[in-house]
Amino acid sequence: KKTIRTLFKEIVPIIIGILVALWINNWNENRKDRNYINQISSSIDKELTETAESIINKRTTQESLIDTLDYYKTDKDVSLFDIMMKVNGIQMPSIKINSWKAISSTKIELMEYSKVSTLADIEEQKDLLKVKSQNLMNFIYPNTQETGTEKKEQLKLRLLDIISTETTIENQINEIIEN
Repeated sequence: KKTIRTLFKEIVPIIIGILVALWINNWNENRKDRNYINQISSSIDKELTETAESIINKRTTQESLIDTLDYYKTDKDVSLFDIMMKVNGIQMPSIKINSWKAISSTKIELMEYSKVSTLADIEEQKDLLKVKSQNLMNFIYPNTQETGTEKKEQLKLRLLDIISTETTIENQINEIIEN
């Protein structure tokens, strides 16, 4: 009986000490996770704001190119190259998602599902935009000297498709920023 009492007197403080240490460690880890999420969320918001601005700025040039294509659509003396030179070429927005990629490979479970889902969609749309842009370039280079209505119309349709993808990205960005 005396041995059991002595054993409890020695073990109980140790167990309490271990439990307190675990509680402090968990509290500290949660605090670090909150700080990390706050920093990464701020970085994501900044990148998304810059991306939205880039989309808006580049869309102006793209719409100008579409208007110029419409204007010179039937003019057989003006080539695709001439049209692109009139509007300073084709410009694509910069889609920044580096902070998202950083958290998606480490502590994604700390973020809200709706934000994770939308950011994953933005990443997919970025990849789609990259493919569409590459297809656009693959179309333009062999056709720079073309003056026909058909090629000008095809270029316009490809640009409209790219603008559609950019608009989808912009809407997704606005959804995240509003929330």
